[in-house]
Amino acid sequence: MINPASRTKSIELSQIRKMFEVTNPDAINLGIGEPDFDVPQNIKDAMKQSIDENDTHYTPNKGYIELREEIVKKFKNENGIKTNPDNIIVTVGASEALYMCAQAFIEKRDEVILPNPSFLSYEACVKLAGGDIVPVDCKMENDFKLQASDVADKITKDTKAIILNSPSNPTGAVMEKEDIKAIADLSMDNDFLIISDEIYEKIIYDKKHYSPAKYSDNVITLNGFSKTYAMTGLRIGYLTANENLTEELLKIHQYNIACASTTSQRGAYAALTGPQDEVEKMVNEFKNRRNLIVSRLNEMGYETVNAEGAFYVFPKIEDEDFVAKAAKEGVITVPGAAFGSNGKGHVRMSYANSYENIEKAMDILEERVVNG
Repeated sequence: MINPASRTKSIELSQIRKMFEVTNPDAINLGIGEPDFDVPQNIKDAMKQSIDENDTHYTPNKGYIELREEIVKKFKNENGIKTNPDNIIVTVGASEALYMCAQAFIEKRDEVILPNPSFLSYEACVKLAGGDIVPVDCKMENDFKLQASDVADKITKDTKAIILNSPSNPTGAVMEKEDIKAIADLSMDNDFLIISDEIYEKIIYDKKHYSPAKYSDNVITLNGFSKTYAMTGLRIGYLTANENLTEELLKIHQYNIACASTTSQRGAYAALTGPQDEVEKMVNEFKNRRNLIVSRLNEMGYETVNAEGAFYVFPKIEDEDFVAKAAKEGVITVPGAAFGSNGKGHVRMSYANSYENIEKAMDILEERVVNG
């Protein structure tokens, strides 16, 4: 028997990815974080044209220059981040960008501050790089928001980085501007890296998104097209950082991926340069669904924060058998413990499903799980 590398033994396969293996065609899947909308037509047309024109060869490692130039404009106009095409890397989704950050900068005994709960890939990537997790409590009584004062208490001489995710997966929490700015100041004062995952930045309902890179030079900003433009399967993302950081990141990207898909890059260019009305429609629909699922869960007695962004809710459900019971009745969810110790006693539900299906799922839970 061939033994796996020790670094892989400390992590488990994703409990979220298991949701993709559900074979019951009648099940309502509230476990998958994937928009149920179609890719906008202008993006489809650009990708079709790319293939028809035989645009199927390698691009520069960092991505097409035209795409990187548009990303620079996007960062300037929407995030207040000053960058240039040389400091942009187009990646195979934000997932590759995250992995690149961990491999390029985290090593054995480095401490990485992580919100608890948070997206499970963060911990896995840090552990694969040999780093140590330092969790920071994001409490339900504070709407699961990460606070700068709690981060300050966790900083030591071994602190190498913090991973931020606002809006948050799994809670939908949107960080306050003062906490973003304060953590940015801490990164400069204590010389640690901020890895800012901003993949859900456009899916915010009644607040505003703030990027830490506007306030600190020690930031790698990750983003992508999967959530905003429903391009999940096209695996296209991007990052920016200062010149010294980008050079190290490129080493990982170059020897692992070479370049992102040409077709997906053409679609990404069309996404940035084309109309944004489909994005607005999608976000408005997500807000309607958020209102529905939060109200129904609260009515059932499951305390639920009114999530301010992304498309997840994280109700307090202390019944350890809830996920299994719900699945048996045809409603798929994810146990909160998958996202950290503070996720215990919670369940993540995605409302990236139709309004009608969410209504039906809530009816099933109320009739067969709560009152059954």
